[in-house]
Amino acid sequence: MPKVILFNKPYGVLSQFTDKGTQGSPRPTLSGFIDLPGFYPAGRLDRDSEGLMVLTDDGRLQARIANPKHKMPKTYLVQVEGTVDAAALAALCKGVALKDGLTRPAQAVPAAPPAGLWPRVPPVRFRKSVPDSWLRITISEGRNRQVRRMTAHVGLPCLRLIREEIGIWRLNDLAPGAWRFADASGP
Repeated sequence: MPKVILFNKPYGVLSQFTDKGTQGSPRPTLSGFIDLPGFYPAGRLDRDSEGLMVLTDDGRLQARIANPKHKMPKTYLVQVEGTVDAAALAALCKGVALKDGLTRPAQAVPAAPPAGLWPRVPPVRFRKSVPDSWLRITISEGRNRQVRRMTAHVGLPCLRLIREEIGIWRLNDLAPGAWRFADASGP
């Protein structure tokens, strides 16, 4: 039976176990939080994004989660600069033409500011003259920085991005930097 770990990746942490970058000092990686051999991330989450990552010790399950051909839904809570309107929501739900092609239709709905959300370090920079809003967006593909590029395309630059769900797995109340084992067939 495959083993699964759910991890709440903090802002600034790379979604890999080693830092192969060319920058001077090493950046934080998964190895600073998870010290179990044989587990590998099933997909990536940008360094400046937060939230749910699924890790597994099973290569087939890892491929099924990460490969876009399986269309596993991923849900994000997105704080954007500006006010969400019907036109922006309709464009996101229809699919957005990015430089690398048209995205699949997303599910996008306005969301209330989340109660009890942990503070981000460093904090989000706001502009006093521009309001911010929250969206909940579900996509079924995983292009590089896709949600950020989609919201920017509809005039809503992303301020904060938190992945809440991957397929059947949910972040729930898992604290940043914490992890737990989960059932490979569900939460």
